[in-house]
Amino acid sequence: MHFEGKHIVIVGPAHPLRGGLATYNERLARELMQKNQVTLLTFSLQYPNFLFPGQSQFSSDPKPEDLTIDISLNSVNPINWISTGLRYKKIKPDIVIFRYWMPFFGPCFGTFARIVKSNHHTQIIAITDNIIPHEKRFFDTPFSKFFLPVLDGAVAMSRKVLKDLQDFPMSKPVAKTGYHAHPLYDNFGQSVSKSEACKTLGLDENKRYILFFGFIRNYKGLDLLLEAMALLPESLQDVKLLVAGEYYEDSAPYDYIIQNRDLTSKIELHTKFIPNDDVRLYFSVADIVAQPYRNATQSGVSQVAYHFETPMIITNVGGLSELVPHGEAGWVCEPSAESLADAIVSMYQPNQLEHIRTAIKELKKQFSWPSMVKALESVTQ
Repeated sequence: MHFEGKHIVIVGPAHPLRGGLATYNERLARELMQKNQVTLLTFSLQYPNFLFPGQSQFSSDPKPEDLTIDISLNSVNPINWISTGLRYKKIKPDIVIFRYWMPFFGPCFGTFARIVKSNHHTQIIAITDNIIPHEKRFFDTPFSKFFLPVLDGAVAMSRKVLKDLQDFPMSKPVAKTGYHAHPLYDNFGQSVSKSEACKTLGLDENKRYILFFGFIRNYKGLDLLLEAMALLPESLQDVKLLVAGEYYEDSAPYDYIIQNRDLTSKIELHTKFIPNDDVRLYFSVADIVAQPYRNATQSGVSQVAYHFETPMIITNVGGLSELVPHGEAGWVCEPSAESLADAIVSMYQPNQLEHIRTAIKELKKQFSWPSMVKALESVTQ
């Protein structure tokens, strides 16, 4: 189906919720709005506070005036799922696109989708970030089994997730499936000079910086990267690790490594939520963006790095190496301190970073939003 003149509803995080998922959904909405009517249906309650590991679920940014955002879906209230579903059943959107990133939302999404779909008009598709989550819970399989069979089509964000989707035990498999890598996060503006960025962030512009960006959880492997910093040779003593992101777990294990390995002078901790307006400052400072993940499917951080043409170090897990060709967009290594340290040394060899930045300028062209829309069209009946 060609998306033109359609009413499309995107279900998932959007303002006033914050974070990468909301940023993505709002950017997709703007792309679709060029030829369609688009509504973002987001949560009045996304997670109960006791399930949310960060400091706040909400953005301090003003509401985007160009977007139609309906803040009415409650993830844990079945009466709300039914009433909201009945409302959208009557509205009769042509297409509903769910952003499915964790099975916790399976009952909410599945109930809402079945009610809307009973109007015999609306098609239901999904963008699937994960089918099998990074941190497994007992309800993952039954909740996904409830949601996934209602879909008419699904686009996976990595080939690993596509395989997980196709192999998932379901009575009724998804009719049409496809793959499209995470498009560029091109909504953070352009980079600034390193000098300006360092001044704004309170950093020493005479140092070289490796950036760890995003929320901090065990599977992201920050501890491995900290250990790697302790292994760097004397020739890289001016290299510092800049950690920019909010702890989603206890900081004590990371603090212990920093103290035990005498890394205080080598680490800059900006452990807070980074607002969208500041993202470009951190990427303007960085020589390298490191993603030392223990497991992953794909990463929005990679697509921010592509936008700012920043070389990457990624671990050979999940779908990360699909996005970051070794020696072209960055360096692929194993999820260990020793391998990460070797990768850092390799990246700082003469002319290596310059070579990679040149390659990234070409590689980034494949991650466009119009091609993401085509992928969604391809799985729509």
